[in-house]
Amino acid sequence: MVMRRSPMRLSGVARALLAVTAVVTTTVAVVTRAAAQGPPRGGLTIRLMSVPDHTPRGVSIYVAGTFNNWNPEAPGFQLTSLEGGQYSITLDAAVRGPVEFKFTLGSWGAVELDSAGGEIRNRSFTVPDTGSPIYEGTVARWKDPRTSAPRVSTARPTVRVLDTAFAIPQLRRTRRVWLYLPPDYATTTKRYPVLYLQDGQNVFDAATSFAGEWGVDETLDSLQAAGDWGAIVVAIDNGGANRSNEYHPWPSEGARFGGGEGPQYVDFIAKTLKPFIDARYRTRSDRINTGIGGSSSGGMISFYAALRYPDVFGRVLAFSPALFVNPEVFALARATRPLRPGSRFCLLSGRDEQVAGMTAPEFARAQRAMADTLAAAGFDLARDVRSRLPVDGAHAEWFWRREFPVAYRWLFSDPR
Repeated sequence: MVMRRSPMRLSGVARALLAVTAVVTTTVAVVTRAAAQGPPRGGLTIRLMSVPDHTPRGVSIYVAGTFNNWNPEAPGFQLTSLEGGQYSITLDAAVRGPVEFKFTLGSWGAVELDSAGGEIRNRSFTVPDTGSPIYEGTVARWKDPRTSAPRVSTARPTVRVLDTAFAIPQLRRTRRVWLYLPPDYATTTKRYPVLYLQDGQNVFDAATSFAGEWGVDETLDSLQAAGDWGAIVVAIDNGGANRSNEYHPWPSEGARFGGGEGPQYVDFIAKTLKPFIDARYRTRSDRINTGIGGSSSGGMISFYAALRYPDVFGRVLAFSPALFVNPEVFALARATRPLRPGSRFCLLSGRDEQVAGMTAPEFARAQRAMADTLAAAGFDLARDVRSRLPVDGAHAEWFWRREFPVAYRWLFSDPR
């Protein structure tokens, strides 16, 4: 199961992509076989019935979706070429329930488009609990990074890129880091709380997001105009192919979701990035004014960060946290002793929220269990923990964007 989107990046294939001008009407047909008797023997088969005439000869076509971290060139997700210009792939039988996906030529710079050259919505299909369904579709056009107009940025003037290649010495990698400063930062001497957010591609700008952005800059600009003190936000891009490894502290069972680099990633935020920000900006650097947050696997690593560094992160925003991927986090939470004043944990999932491969609402189950664990460890559920399970909640950016303003105000409601 994979729950988040990877950043858009160009492969060599995409850079060499020939201009595509063919226009083919997109059609989608879904054929579902009768449910198989007994355990399923195969998963969803995805078939491309036709591709544009000017698809480069011999190019690799991939499927990217909720089942592979939206990686546009994930190993094992390349379609097999068939006779008659068709392509096909069969997913693992464990992939069940709602899925979303798109076709690419190996990068988001060469993703499928509609017949007019516009972006299309994610393809969606619900894989039944049993049987071997078939999804059939066509691609009308491929995006050409050489000729396509750039996506329009929605980031407000209060946002800038702090560094396109900020060093992560703990992992020997670099990462783009974004910075939001309150509208009155340049005209006052105020000091501000700081919120560190994961998946920076989706925090401020639709031009860098895959399926929508949180609109954190618009929200905080509006709240300060209405009287809020304001906050600094530092958003760290995810690591693409390394995202699952960095956002899960322990290797997942069977290495299905990666994991194991979470401690080093959290060390980077606590020991490298935070001191850098505190030294250069007017921050309130104490734990009560330092928050960390994210969604899905980003929510998981943010929750872990607060347990690993309770004296650093005293405000935690965990939207749809993938706590069940690393059940070891429950033992860590049980062993945690609350500091005073207490840390605040804002937990949010959809009551029935699921992603591909799930047969039950694991997000809600794990969130309820974690709230109970925090209570047993000595946290005050009325004061320290805000756990909500909206009926309409979904594993999607629109849900997290909608819920962010209330969560932010609860986390940072203490007098400053």
